[in-house]
Amino acid sequence: MTRERPNRPTTHLEVISKEWLTPDMLRLVVGGPNFPAFVDNGFADAYVKIVFDHEGRPYPEPVNVSALKAELPSDQWPKTRTYTVRSVDHDKQEVAIDFVIHGDEGLAAPWAVAAEPGDLIQFMGPGGAWSPVEDADFHVFVGDESAVPAIAAGLERLPEDAVGAVVLEASEHMLEISSPAGVSIDWFVRGEAAYDPDALSKRVRALDLARREGQVAVFAHGEREAMKGLRRVFNELEIPRERLSISGYWANGRVEDVFQAEKRTDIGKV
Repeated sequence: MTRERPNRPTTHLEVISKEWLTPDMLRLVVGGPNFPAFVDNGFADAYVKIVFDHEGRPYPEPVNVSALKAELPSDQWPKTRTYTVRSVDHDKQEVAIDFVIHGDEGLAAPWAVAAEPGDLIQFMGPGGAWSPVEDADFHVFVGDESAVPAIAAGLERLPEDAVGAVVLEASEHMLEISSPAGVSIDWFVRGEAAYDPDALSKRVRALDLARREGQVAVFAHGEREAMKGLRRVFNELEIPRERLSISGYWANGRVEDVFQAEKRTDIGKV
């Protein structure tokens, strides 16, 4: 029996404003009359899949991605790019999405740079499944620029008396983010040095989490090989699965479509 593809409706909004947070991070605020179609799932790591046609252009009208894939040859299928929902303002009926910009590389980022108020954006979702573990004694957040929106959203949800550590890697520019007084933030810049997938693991080991009393909860997201190394670290520490959220957001040396395809293979598993 052939299973039917699930109906995957999209949310169709328009760009309200854009703001450069750093020279390589751009925020788009989107909204408009279709905002009520956006179903906020409440997770700190909520994400959407922005939809483009096979040539990388936004669709001018709402589409059903699953239906298009059933109707069109594979070389004409829609393309999607995944981005974290930084925040949702229900009073203003707006959604903020942050984009890491690396020149003219990629599909969604160059589109975001060129976007102007009134331009259309269409996405599926939100997905997501994580928010800070409420009863954790020590919160650990680890990632690179791609994880900053989710980490910043998670930090905002911590109680004022929370204790923890944030370890963040940037290629060049650091974004100022807020945290409770008891949560330290360690940014390090790799600059023009060759990418080192072990850099984050080394800094996490320096936290000496094994000597910390109480329950440790971890959110670690970013480059795939770096996350594999971090999983080994957290496995050694015997962090329970229910207190560990870890995933690859991208892979060094891979374009997005290849990275997504590899998720279904052994090399793509974190």
